[in-house]
Amino acid sequence: MNNIKTVMLMVLMAVIMMLIGGLVGGRTGLTVMLFFSIAMNLYSYWCSDSLVLRWSGAQEVTREEAPQLYALVEDLANRAGLPMPKVCIIDADEPNAFATGRNPNHAAVAVTTGIMRVLDYNEISGVLAHELAHVKNRDILTSTIASMMATVISYAAQFFMFFGGSSDDDGVNPIAAIAMMILAPIAAMLIQMAISRSREYEADHDGGEICGNPNYLADGLEKIEYYVTHSQETLPSAKPATANMYIVNPFEGTGKALTKLFSTHPDTAERIARLREQAREMRVR
Repeated sequence: MNNIKTVMLMVLMAVIMMLIGGLVGGRTGLTVMLFFSIAMNLYSYWCSDSLVLRWSGAQEVTREEAPQLYALVEDLANRAGLPMPKVCIIDADEPNAFATGRNPNHAAVAVTTGIMRVLDYNEISGVLAHELAHVKNRDILTSTIASMMATVISYAAQFFMFFGGSSDDDGVNPIAAIAMMILAPIAAMLIQMAISRSREYEADHDGGEICGNPNYLADGLEKIEYYVTHSQETLPSAKPATANMYIVNPFEGTGKALTKLFSTHPDTAERIARLREQAREMRVR
C-alpha cells in the first residue's frame, strides 16, 4: 500500500508541476515542467533521504562516538527484525527525532541532543521504536517524498510567479495562473498533512510493541510536546516542508492558527491516550 502511495505521489507531483508550467508558460512551460518533474521524482527517490538529513543538520555517528544511543538503536532494530540503520544526531536543544530513507536497507534515524538530555532511557527507547516502526512499515519514503513534493511545488510556484512568462499565443489565463500559484502549495501541504496524520497512529502502536511498553512512548511524547509548545523558538534547522518527518511537529509552539490548521500530526493528547489504552491491553505499566 505504501509503495502505491509513493507512486501516486510522484504522479501527482508531476501533474501539479505540469499544471503550473502550462498555466503560466503555455505549452513551453508544460513541457519544461514535465521533464523537470521526472528529474525531481528520480532525485526524490534516490537522494531525498540524504537531502533531509543535510537540511536538518543531522550528523551520522558511530558506535564509538555514541555507544549508548547506538546500542539502543541496534537492540530495537533487532527486535523489529530490521537491518541496522544509520544513527544521526542533530545539535539542537529542543527534543525531537525522525527517520528517513527509501527502504529498511537505506534507513537513518536522527535524534536531537535535546532529546537525549530531556528524556530518560525508556522514553528514548519508545521514541526510537516509533521511528523504527516507520521504517518497518515502509512509509518513510512516502513521507520523505511528500516533504520534497511540498518544497519543490512551493519553489516552482514562486519561481513562475516572478520569472514565468504570460504568453498570450498559448491562451494563458493570468487569473488562473495566479490562482495556481496560491493553490498549488496549499494542495501539496494538504496531501502531506493527510499522509502524515494517518501514519502516526500506526507507528505509535507498532512502536509501543517494539519497545515492549507503550507507556515509554507516551511519556516521551508528553515531554516532547511540553518543550515544543513552551519553546520560544522552533528547531533552528527545521523547515515547514519537513515538519511531517519529526515525531512531534516542531512548529506546534508557534501559536499561529494557520499552522495548527495545517498541522502534519494528529493531536498529541489523542496519541498519548491511545498509547495508554494499548499499555492497559498489554497489561504493562
